[in-house]
Amino acid sequence: MKHFFSVEDIDNSEQWIAEAMQLKKSPLAHKTLGTHKTLGMLFFNPSLRTRLSTQKAALNLGMEIMIMNFSGEGWTLEFEDGIIMDQGSSEHIKEAAQVVSQYCDVLAIRSFAELKDREEDYKEKVLQGFMKYATIPVINMESATGHPLQALTDALTIVEHKTETRPRVVLTWAPHPKALPQAVANSFVAMMQKLDVDFAVTHPKGFELANQIIKDTPVFYDQDKALDQADFVYVKNWSAYQDYGKTSLDFDWTLTKEKMKITNEAFLMHCLPVRRNVVIADAVLDSQQSLVIKQALNRVYAAQLVLKKLLDKK
Repeated sequence: MKHFFSVEDIDNSEQWIAEAMQLKKSPLAHKTLGTHKTLGMLFFNPSLRTRLSTQKAALNLGMEIMIMNFSGEGWTLEFEDGIIMDQGSSEHIKEAAQVVSQYCDVLAIRSFAELKDREEDYKEKVLQGFMKYATIPVINMESATGHPLQALTDALTIVEHKTETRPRVVLTWAPHPKALPQAVANSFVAMMQKLDVDFAVTHPKGFELANQIIKDTPVFYDQDKALDQADFVYVKNWSAYQDYGKTSLDFDWTLTKEKMKITNEAFLMHCLPVRRNVVIADAVLDSQQSLVIKQALNRVYAAQLVLKKLLDKK
């Protein structure tokens, strides 16, 4: 594995999850692996869990950490080749990626979709640019179209808490006042397709994910039908793929205590942050079935596993 860009970089999901569980039991077992190694973290967008959990993961491996927020600290980067830079961009990705590579041993980057032009977002110009020109491994801390660290976390959480050999897992859309990317949903779908689970996606018409993401996964437009006998319910808003960037509060898809009664006493999952009583009702978020806090802890061990694998190759 040269970079960790997508769920497809996970070559054996069962083995990766087992390794993450072992790291969780003994987080400091490889404390010297990262000695005299530096993790560079570049943020083009805000972060709480991703930033802190990845920092914690690096510290568990003995790494040093450097952080830069491009929104207020860095030069505006240009990603197009052959362009005449006589407008707003001050530095080209060619120089920036190579320079940072001299300071760090691993580079982790967070850059969201702009949700204005689907074709541009799905080019993944920020992550792809750094992977093209950097001379060190690059980790995706959420890009325009994917969040593989979150998906690995989610898989670990499901395996930890499942009581059925092949649990029913449902990803359900929820209302949201702000247009959000498809990144978390895309990676969760891809991850579930790698696991031995009975998986389905449910959302109102108009909020279909890309065909190349969904593949043969069953899709329900009836939320109640999808939730029937579910063992895990993963709640996440995403804006429309076809009518790109569209969001809505006009659907009665908030996950409530009444809707959870349809399930098989399902565990609740959400990547956080979450808008209470819009995406998920208080009574569900605060229930014994809610895994959102435990899920957030597992972000450390997902990131630590990826860092360990990349450092092992050095």
